[in-house]
Amino acid sequence: MTNHTTTAPSKGLFNKLFSRKKKEIDLAEATAWQLIGIKLRRHKLAWYSIWFLVLLYFVAAFAEFFAPFDPSDNWRRYTYAPPQEVNLFEKTEDGWQWAPHLVGYKVTTDKRTLKRHYEENPNKKVYFSFFGKTESYTLAGFIPMQYKLLVPHSKRDPFFILGSDRMGRDMLSRLIHGARISLSVGLIGVFCTLVIGIFIGGISGYFGGHIDNVIQRLMEIVKSIPTLPLWMALGASLPSDWSSLHRYMLITVILGLVAWPDMARVVRSRFMSLRNEEYVAAAWLDGNSPFEIIRRYMVPNFLSHIIAVVTLAIPGMILGETALSFLGLGLQPPMVSWGVLLQEAQNIRALAEAVWLLIPAASVVIAILAMNFVGDGLRDACDPYHEQGAK
Repeated sequence: MTNHTTTAPSKGLFNKLFSRKKKEIDLAEATAWQLIGIKLRRHKLAWYSIWFLVLLYFVAAFAEFFAPFDPSDNWRRYTYAPPQEVNLFEKTEDGWQWAPHLVGYKVTTDKRTLKRHYEENPNKKVYFSFFGKTESYTLAGFIPMQYKLLVPHSKRDPFFILGSDRMGRDMLSRLIHGARISLSVGLIGVFCTLVIGIFIGGISGYFGGHIDNVIQRLMEIVKSIPTLPLWMALGASLPSDWSSLHRYMLITVILGLVAWPDMARVVRSRFMSLRNEEYVAAAWLDGNSPFEIIRRYMVPNFLSHIIAVVTLAIPGMILGETALSFLGLGLQPPMVSWGVLLQEAQNIRALAEAVWLLIPAASVVIAILAMNFVGDGLRDACDPYHEQGAK
């Protein structure tokens, strides 16, 4: 009995010590990517922003499912209609029952100004269903579907959760479809910036000397040009008879060509610090070409840092597309983006009567804030000397 009582606590103490030691060994043997993931989870704002952006891009990718209508569908009788109240339950004699619906309108027209006035009509309800069946359509351009997230029971009655624009088009549907264009512009533009920046910055940092001086003067020339006038000049130079798809692709290329110097400078500074490392000299003695050394040995060494810089560059691309489309030099209708939707906000008189036209601006602000939070979190996670990550 005595031996049993003395060995049990020691065994429990041994398990505690062993578990702590095992945890420390796992952390010590973790790879660089695992350590970045641990630090990123500790940055709560960045971690929640990542999941928010994942959800945002998921909705944008499958916009046809989440949007109640096609972005070009319109109800001319309900121009500048305000957002409708959403109710999920309906009070009956037997109590509250599940009956998703929107509160309808009572529309009156001023005989002098022909202006429409909207008032809520509690007696008129527009019912809808979640995951309801609708007409056949293609999801993401290739998946046949017959179900949508929100399906109104009546196609004649107004169904405007976020209101309508000057042509009676549903703002919610146009906002969701516009997210696909605006968010993808950032990704494609940053990809162009990444390729050009790594190529030119890598050559400048690896070879140095006269090549570095020439490339640095070129970057200074590009950086000295004001960004917005340059965007406007390049956007205005696009032929007016081009299709919306061609203009979309050229806008992304323009944004990438303008933003490459920042990426090139980051890559150049890293290459100048890495080219004197022993493993680079060993790769050179092994017979590898300069481009092989850059691609196989130097770029993977600071790939995590590049990801952080790319994440911080995406908001600039989105703002660039939004500014060009807002000024009428970027994407044009019938293509829908957040910048195109904000063209409605140029009419001050309409904006004073329909504040919900600024909802795309709020979407841009929220998305860019989330991307900046993720970029800050990645930058801190990739920094081995950051105090928060070391705790």
